Amino acid sequence: MSRTCFYETLEVERSADDGQLKSAYRKAAMRWHPDRNPGDAEAEARFKELNAAYDCLKDPQKRAAYDRFGHAAFENGMGGAPRGGPEMNDFMSDIFESFFGDGRGRGQRAPGGRERGADLRYNMEITLEDAYAGKTAQIRIPTSVACEPCSGTGAKPGSKPRQCATCGGSGKIRSSQGFFLMERTCPSCQGRGQTIDDPCEACSGAGRVTRERTLEVAIPAGVEDGTRIRLSGEGEAGMRGGPAGDLYIFLSMEPHPLFQRDGADLYCRVPLAMTTAALGGSFEAPTIDGGRTRVKIPEGTQSGTQFRLKGKGMPVLRSRDFGDMYIQATVEIPQRLTRRQKELLEEFASGASEANHPESTGFLSRVKEFFGGA
Repeated sequence: MSRTCFYETLEVERSADDGQLKSAYRKAAMRWHPDRNPGDAEAEARFKELNAAYDCLKDPQKRAAYDRFGHAAFENGMGGAPRGGPEMNDFMSDIFESFFGDGRGRGQRAPGGRERGADLRYNMEITLEDAYAGKTAQIRIPTSVACEPCSGTGAKPGSKPRQCATCGGSGKIRSSQGFFLMERTCPSCQGRGQTIDDPCEACSGAGRVTRERTLEVAIPAGVEDGTRIRLSGEGEAGMRGGPAGDLYIFLSMEPHPLFQRDGADLYCRVPLAMTTAALGGSFEAPTIDGGRTRVKIPEGTQSGTQFRLKGKGMPVLRSRDFGDMYIQATVEIPQRLTRRQKELLEEFASGASEANHPESTGFLSRVKEFFGGA
């Protein structure tokens, strides 16, 4: 199934900078937000597409991967190579070394000339409920693992790699030019310090093969959008017995239909009937743990009034503390009034006084003062 280009979704050029992306997202989000289009399935779908596009393009690493591979970069949570592309080993290393170029990725030599495996990245999307309660998730990742027949040495079973005769096992060649000592990578062993006369047939001498693995990932309660989980030694296997790299799980949150999150606090907008706001009342509000709590509405509640529910927010990561939940009241003006309803409202308006509308009265007084009391 074809998917719309993220740039087309946000209606920006591929050269758009961060400010242009943010501006385009805000403009489109205001237009298609479900609160402004209640019951409109198309608006809800467009809003989700906008969130997905902006979440990708605002992150320099995700954007670089998307610009190179398109939507295939994030299929099944992994950056995937286009079909018919280079070998899997080279592809996996290329796509991930751009994210982890700090000396721990592909190409670092272990003692004895063995190459450390590349670090890998896995993108996982979870729900707000998952972040609240925590979960154990199973993931499947294609990666390089140590070759079993040769135990990762790259040499045919029954044989062993031998020390490079050119560099004596150091992986480097030194030569003198006048007063200077020059050092370069050994051309015979490519810096590994070892050579293989009879390579393993299963891995062609690489010491590793590509396999799909299933791992369990423990997601603690209280994680936030962008949280990174490191699994030591679960990355790509090293070349010829070298140590494995690490696997990094990057978490992102799915948009929630009821709650917006700010750190450990949650916010929920609740529409109130005009009569309930004026006369007072109560209602049951949902909570993230799946329960309900009763909220009392005092007389004269105005739009924007917030009610704090202590301890009903998100758990704080690696703590026993919880954030709070805030109910934000939005007074709903009645629509499609009957003739009798209009008559009642007109009757109320004719008998209303300044005490019924203190904010309006105060505002008009300030306007009058602004114009010099005229």
